[in-house]
Amino acid sequence: MDFEIIGNVINIEPVAIGSGIRDLSRLRKQYGKGRWRKLKGIAKVRLRDNTIHSAEVHWYEAHGIGKKEFKLKFPLID
Repeated sequence: MDFEIIGNVINIEPVAIGSGIRDLSRLRKQYGKGRWRKLKGIAKVRLRDNTIHSAEVHWYEAHGIGKKEFKLKFPLID
């Protein structure tokens, strides 16, 4: 990851659930079976150059497995 999430992620909403996720088979092979969801939210992030921005963040999550593969969506909000 080229960024660090600072604080809490807010305005969390689902992007895709279950079979609606394009990478579902890869996620199951890599991390195991679970009720996979792709989520997005807004968070304060610290970039590699130590600047802090608000940004939209996407990730995959499954109960019992946790949050995996965070992605930062550009352009940044602020």
